Amino acid sequence: MANGERAIKFTAHEDNREQQFKQVWSHELNDVFADVAKYYDRANYIASLGLWSWFRKSFLSTISVQKGQKVLDVCAGTNAVGIAVLEKQPDLKVTAMDRSRDMQEVGRKQAKKKGFEIDSVIGDVHQLPFPDNHFDVVTLQFASRHLRIMDVASEINRVLKPGGHFYHSDMLRPGNKVVEKLYYAYLKISLTATAWIFHSGPAALNCRDYFINTLHMFYSADEFSDLLRQLGYTGIDSKTILGGMLGFHKATKNSD
Repeated sequence: MANGERAIKFTAHEDNREQQFKQVWSHELNDVFADVAKYYDRANYIASLGLWSWFRKSFLSTISVQKGQKVLDVCAGTNAVGIAVLEKQPDLKVTAMDRSRDMQEVGRKQAKKKGFEIDSVIGDVHQLPFPDNHFDVVTLQFASRHLRIMDVASEINRVLKPGGHFYHSDMLRPGNKVVEKLYYAYLKISLTATAWIFHSGPAALNCRDYFINTLHMFYSADEFSDLLRQLGYTGIDSKTILGGMLGFHKATKNSD
């Protein structure tokens, strides 16, 4: 398939995703994350049967940072990744950006407990309020399914310095149809159980089907690699675990 045909295909798919989920993205997600902010990390630990720490460590093991670098954590949530990279290299300049003030308030408190300060920007990550060629490293984790990801990845490419690295992690659509069906069945059970344990409010409860539908319409690991190539990234590395349910990508901004 030629590059032009790939671009049309990805754009059409992103248009379809946005059409399906625009109501939730625009009007409901803020309420969901306001509801779950205080128990977000604990809920993920339970829903993943205790594997959440392994998921996070697996992602962090792919991230390389050097002294004095500028790091942007997109959709930073509770600042888990920002805190972790500062533990690796304490003199980094870390900026967190997220749409949810509630999630970032939890993240600010968690960073403070560790003795770290992370700059926080609240806003729409589809339009990053930073200059071109500004960051050495950009991370994005467990949020891409809630975004027009092609636009966000393009913005990330813009704010990265030439030769800078983009690190991505998220739940993906497994390439194997049997694994995919089992995956969705488990998620239905775990989302319901977690909502019951933490007494989730109406906003979170109403989005249980949404979380599964976003996965069904998202990308496999190979498809996401192709999307990054289409946007001009180079040196793309990918890794999946659990039969393709979770993926990690590293991509480099072209330095030419």
